[in-house]
Amino acid sequence: MELCKDTSVKMNDGHRIPVVGFGTYAPDTFPKSKCEEAVKVAIEVGYRHIDGAYFYENEEEVGGAIREKIADGTVKREDIFYTGKLWSTFNAPVMVQSALKKSLKSLQFDYIDLYIIHTPLSLKPGDDLLPEDGNGKLIFDNVDLCATWEAMEACKDAGLVKSIGVSNFNRRQLEMILNKPGLKYKPVCNQVECHPYLNQRKLLEFCKSKNIVLVAFSALGSHREERWVDQSTPLLLEDPVLNALAKKYSQSPALVALRYQLQRGVVVLAKSFTRKRIEDNFKVFDFQLTEEDMKAIDSLNQNLRYDLCPQFLDHPEYPFADDY
Repeated sequence: MELCKDTSVKMNDGHRIPVVGFGTYAPDTFPKSKCEEAVKVAIEVGYRHIDGAYFYENEEEVGGAIREKIADGTVKREDIFYTGKLWSTFNAPVMVQSALKKSLKSLQFDYIDLYIIHTPLSLKPGDDLLPEDGNGKLIFDNVDLCATWEAMEACKDAGLVKSIGVSNFNRRQLEMILNKPGLKYKPVCNQVECHPYLNQRKLLEFCKSKNIVLVAFSALGSHREERWVDQSTPLLLEDPVLNALAKKYSQSPALVALRYQLQRGVVVLAKSFTRKRIEDNFKVFDFQLTEEDMKAIDSLNQNLRYDLCPQFLDHPEYPFADDY
């Protein structure tokens, strides 16, 4: 498949997802107005796939940016592919549709293009995004994810979302949904951490075999936020192999890491809040890696997960203990 800025791939429900998306997560310390500005810049540059989430607490700003670019004629609503996510405090089936409606209200949208279960790690329902007990430990909830999935299917049937998928699921958890009696819709995607140090080869092969799109977040390494990420982990973009290839093609190491994913058939999310980097990351269509280059990047895999979610280690649905 020839990759160009308009390239999208067909998901198992017939809808298409643009192969490069713009991520909107930012640490709490980051002004929300900057996120709004970055989304506007991304749309001006050519991004049509915007990846958001209730957990990011910036859907109002993201929705505002998209609506502004619709109002000024840059895009139509149907040109934009917006991903929203069901946060873990809303995994209980009775809460799924009301959670989705909260996102729709913040965005001021009639529908969301893709709605995914953010994590299989259900938390105590309530207003706190990360509910804790008196000792500062997260309060888990025990939810049947197959029942959560049925509530997601109902959201699709109600016309509130076009496509439904999952995120941070391992093979066992995907199979649990796929083998569910009475399954109406398969997940169209599984969004996971994926980069040259954690290339998810086995999970990618499994997803391809089931016609599920793998979407890569943290494709450039990680935001390295202290509460989630071990600060002693190596910086992906300083890797000598990526830097040598960047030099070979007169591109940045970030672009090499993004291009690697596209050529493996992975939909990739890029995130930045500076105009130059937003523009640069979209140049991923301007060059091509050879088979030897791809093998060299494959060899960098060390199953290094930046976002281990250590607070969730004891959760019965913790997904990262399995091989994949």
